[in-house]
Amino acid sequence: MSSAQSPAPAKGPSHVAIIMDGNGRWAERRGVPRSLGHREGVQALRRTIKAAPDLGVNCMTVFGFSTENWSRPKDEVSDLMGLVRAFVGTDLKRLDDAGVRVRILGRRTGVPRDIVEIIDRAERQTASNTKFLLQVAFNYGGRADLVDAAQAMVDRAASEGRFDVTEELFGRTLSTADAPPVDLIIRTSGEQRLSNFLLWECAYAELVFQDILWPDYGQDALADAISQFKRRERRFGGREAQDAPASVSVEAAS
Repeated sequence: MSSAQSPAPAKGPSHVAIIMDGNGRWAERRGVPRSLGHREGVQALRRTIKAAPDLGVNCMTVFGFSTENWSRPKDEVSDLMGLVRAFVGTDLKRLDDAGVRVRILGRRTGVPRDIVEIIDRAERQTASNTKFLLQVAFNYGGRADLVDAAQAMVDRAASEGRFDVTEELFGRTLSTADAPPVDLIIRTSGEQRLSNFLLWECAYAELVFQDILWPDYGQDALADAISQFKRRERRFGGREAQDAPASVSVEAAS
């Protein structure tokens, strides 16, 4: 690329991951219970999933419930579990009819039995869909996922009598295996950290932090994040060679 040329604009992201942050603060600013903030957050999720395909996104991963969220007050955890039940109960058929494959990332251990059954049903019912992939990180932590992958490889070594590790093999052992690479990670509410989300997968993802609380999110906010992504020059650790300036002579350079 010559010095007179500008970098080609980036394509839009195929895989967008979102840390949906700000439900509690949204509720506190309005003087309403946090549970209402979580309910409005589900509405924001519906809007965002609906908008994603029209913006060129064909895979979305959202951080629904982390391994650390169990430490929240019991009534808040109970309300979040209720939202999972309600979301699957009301939205699964619509997602299935739209060709959305639902995939749940995270550990099943410690999750209420009926929630595990709901998760399993959602995955089974939508397994053959190919138009859009929705991954919900539930009882998920990036470190836990790395540990689980490492343990799976140790178990493989014990059963097969050999132990070889490559990035490709390790990636295929993570809960996100077979999903497209993460292009863009969005965090709402103005906070600027990953909070143990997709630690392996974020290696070359672009990060966009938006000062908007999650219950207010939707098509316009997602479009803005994608617009920021398109203005980035993605190099994946490399760098395009540039021609030397024509005005620099051999003598001047020596």
